[in-house]
Amino acid sequence: MSTISTQVRNFKEPTKDQLLYAFFSIPDEGHRKDGSNEKSSPPVDFDKMEISAVLTLGEQGVEDAYAGKLHLIPPYLSFTSLDRKSVRFTMPLSTVRRVERLNARAGVYALSLITWHSSKIIVQLTSLRPTADAFCVLLRDALKAELQRGQMKVVKGFVRTCYSETLLSPSLSVTTADTSPATERGDGDLVSDIKDGQEILEPEYHGGLGLKFKFPGDPRKLREASKIKLWTTYLKTHGRNLTLLRYPQCTRLVQVGLPNRLRGEMWETLCGSLYLRYNNPGVYDDVVRQIQEKTGTLHGKTNTSFEDIEKDLHRSLPEYAGYQSEEGISALRRVLQAYSFRNPDVGYCQAMNILAAAILIYMSEEQAFWLLEVLCDRLLPGYYSPTMHGTLLDQRVFESLVARHLPEIHDHFQSVDVQLSVASLPWFLSLYINSMPMIFAFRIVDCFFCMGPKVLFQVGYINAEKLLLVQDDGGFLSLMREYFSTLDDSAHPTSPSPRTRAITCFQHLLLISFREFSSITSEVILAERRKLRNDVVNMIESFAKRSAVRNLRTFGRVGKERAGFVYDALYKAMCEEPPPELANASSYGLSKDGSGGEMTGLATGTLVQMADGQQEKVETRIGLKTFRVFLSEIVTWARNEKVIFNGFQQRVDRQVAEHELIDRLFYFWDTSCRGSLSFQDLVSGLDGVMFNDLMESIEWFFNLHDKDKDGYLTKDEVLTLSESLLFIFRHEIGDTYLGAVSRFMSNAFEYGDALLDAGHERGARDDHGFGERRGQQREDGADLGSDPQSRMEEPWMGMERKCAAEIGNNQPYLNLATFRMVVLADEILESFFETDLAASFRLEPIVDLELPTHASGGLLGDLWSNIATTDNKRIFHKLSDELGKTIGKHQVVCRPAIGRYTRAEEPRARESLLSPVPSKSIFGSPSGGSSTLAPSISSSTLTIEPPLPPLPHDDQPAPESTPLSAALSSAGLATMPHLQAVNVAFLERTPFAIDDAGDEDGDDDDDDSELDRVHGGDEDDDQVMDEVDAFLEANDSGLSEADKQVARDLVNAKPM
Repeated sequence: MSTISTQVRNFKEPTKDQLLYAFFSIPDEGHRKDGSNEKSSPPVDFDKMEISAVLTLGEQGVEDAYAGKLHLIPPYLSFTSLDRKSVRFTMPLSTVRRVERLNARAGVYALSLITWHSSKIIVQLTSLRPTADAFCVLLRDALKAELQRGQMKVVKGFVRTCYSETLLSPSLSVTTADTSPATERGDGDLVSDIKDGQEILEPEYHGGLGLKFKFPGDPRKLREASKIKLWTTYLKTHGRNLTLLRYPQCTRLVQVGLPNRLRGEMWETLCGSLYLRYNNPGVYDDVVRQIQEKTGTLHGKTNTSFEDIEKDLHRSLPEYAGYQSEEGISALRRVLQAYSFRNPDVGYCQAMNILAAAILIYMSEEQAFWLLEVLCDRLLPGYYSPTMHGTLLDQRVFESLVARHLPEIHDHFQSVDVQLSVASLPWFLSLYINSMPMIFAFRIVDCFFCMGPKVLFQVGYINAEKLLLVQDDGGFLSLMREYFSTLDDSAHPTSPSPRTRAITCFQHLLLISFREFSSITSEVILAERRKLRNDVVNMIESFAKRSAVRNLRTFGRVGKERAGFVYDALYKAMCEEPPPELANASSYGLSKDGSGGEMTGLATGTLVQMADGQQEKVETRIGLKTFRVFLSEIVTWARNEKVIFNGFQQRVDRQVAEHELIDRLFYFWDTSCRGSLSFQDLVSGLDGVMFNDLMESIEWFFNLHDKDKDGYLTKDEVLTLSESLLFIFRHEIGDTYLGAVSRFMSNAFEYGDALLDAGHERGARDDHGFGERRGQQREDGADLGSDPQSRMEEPWMGMERKCAAEIGNNQPYLNLATFRMVVLADEILESFFETDLAASFRLEPIVDLELPTHASGGLLGDLWSNIATTDNKRIFHKLSDELGKTIGKHQVVCRPAIGRYTRAEEPRARESLLSPVPSKSIFGSPSGGSSTLAPSISSSTLTIEPPLPPLPHDDQPAPESTPLSAALSSAGLATMPHLQAVNVAFLERTPFAIDDAGDEDGDDDDDDSELDRVHGGDEDDDQVMDEVDAFLEANDSGLSEADKQVARDLVNAKPM
């Protein structure tokens, strides 16, 4: 079976709105995968609007004021500073409790917003007064709509699932300045004021497996308590979860490392999956319940994705205690199966298990499910698709950036033939989780969710000094493995300063990454992706083609090379006319009405074969529309080609032809009667027509029109066959072929009627001679694929005794032997079936398809991309044609499909095939007389071009297919050298002792004393931030001192 995907070619550059949604981490409601929970979307499509504004916190002296853009994107309100990195927030409108206009000085238009968590935000609208009024009107209408939908009632129950609510709950003894050791634990959790004998309630917040099986690493060495206090201070003044304001201090805290208990919530808040969970309550539970109902149990194997998931469950971070128990394995299984079920186009890809296993340590199943949605769809698009095109593209981008920033290493790797992607591919796929100790990998993941995918590229420039000593791929992998195992060692072990010796190799890595390679921005990565995308697409398509050809069961006489040409034509047809995708449920063996069983009706998309309740491998099949386009690429008479001259240009317009002959050929090649064709069906069908001799071509054309496969054509089928010939010859020059078809019809009916008359007379005399001949002809028709026994049982004997006038249009009329005789009686048709029919199927190399073009940037690039569209080209051609007609130079010539006869000459009349003698003398008499049935040759003058030489025969057997990786088999990428290492890299993970979970009580006095010596003992907890101060970037508020003073005055302004 072959899976052919055009997803990589159908990539479209994101629109301006999509980029805006992605920047603010807002769910794109217009691209929801299903119709689940439609009530969460706004009933009215409100207008979006942005306005210049100055943001100020309502608490004096906490943060500076920042100028930027305020965006109203119902049902969200978002803000970003002018530099697009210093300050940012996105909050649902349902979390806004009150909006007031402030009574400020003249000319100042300011609003005060009170959020759900009682935080006060002051927004000074700096645009013109009419613009500010219009923005306020839209904001008011959007807030009313949220109130009518009842979303504001949902907020209370939702925020209880967030750990930050429990962290800042009044029932906890939390003081931001002087939290005593008695109120904090070694793992950073805070002890609540619950008296003895009082019932302890289960926490309502969502948490991961770490709450039960402990988090990786020693909490005291990770300074969890200090991080918790710093975050508590920040969250009190800057909001939390749905109302979090991201100021520069937030980025600093994330770079230091998130506390374990807060990590899951911050991940989903920073990446935006929190809003998906907020908008889709109960969806995850519904998906799990659907899987359980259809399979009986989540352990059931109903499709290939589920089978692959089962194989990888026990290879997902096996060193972690949570995945040594059934509880952790079951949670991982449910999340992966739920995502695979809801996203059948992605399904399951290798490395997903590593990500999901790592996420579940800090997040609940529902949180992990929505985080995977954002991770696979927006943050890392194409990384976990069947073709893994996103990963391969970023590998090319990474190599390009290495050549730009580290040319010495790039040149050295080129000289020793070391593939950089051998090591970097697992880094990107697993977000470094499978390569370095988890406590350090999770800090990289923290930065990834906060700062975006550019972190993966910045951190990738590691250990550059020793890379120049690498001589082969094995040495490269060994060096990286050794380097990752020493990340906790001191980067300066010989330094006399204790603080310098305390700097670890991991801290040094972050310092180099964020300071030396800060020029690698998201814009640079996007530009490199646009530049290299076409090369990656061509590479993927080349390997996918090899895999599809290799997986064919048989080549027949087509051969391996021409099978590749068939693939090219099929792929081009699928790009022009994509097969319709089946619904999500149907991809899992579910009917569209929700009931079990196989899909009914025509299934023309990517099908899933069902056998004994098991789902087999996916096979791409095309429907009739796509088949018409495919046939027009390889058959001359299946397309309409017009050569147009208009005085300005000469062009060839090609259109796909539609005729019953093409539809009949589609179902003729559909031997499995599934209403669709696979790649194998197309190759086998072409093998049955392209290499036939004269007799085989005549028989093939006869069988094509023998609908019931009984070895006979009815009168209606003879007429249909004649119409098929006329369709093939429709563009030929002159009336040569038209006359041939006319003579064929006359001779066919004349000879058929004569046979029926003779059969009637012999039946009356009980003469079995003709009956024996018809029996022999029926045996000749046994090769048509029908059952001879079933044909013998049909009531032909009674029909032989009927008169010719009583024969109906749907009764057996003309057999194969008679059809051969009629065709061979005409030199035009004989020549067509001998050479022209097979030659009209032309398997030739197809020029590489034109990939979607992207604007090169700038005014000219955008202008050209808007002008050079398909619709505009069509308008230009139409205009030039009209001008050509006006000046009298417009001419249209239809290109003939056969092209054998180049001069239009009328054929002369010729005698009938049958001599005008009684029917008795035709078939013989008792005296043994017989008449000659040989046709007379027409004397029409014809100009005949030499026939095309027959296609060579390829006898080379297909090579045996090799086992393919589960993640890459469908795309045919397993033969790529740098991808073969992925399988080995994910099967084994080096265990690091530093990841061992420490004791939460923190009773180790030696560790305490060591930490005191390093961090100063009683020094303030703010020293936790020291390790990132070296590479912090300056943040520009975009305001002058006068503007800042105006913003500070608004803090104390009263509402109007």
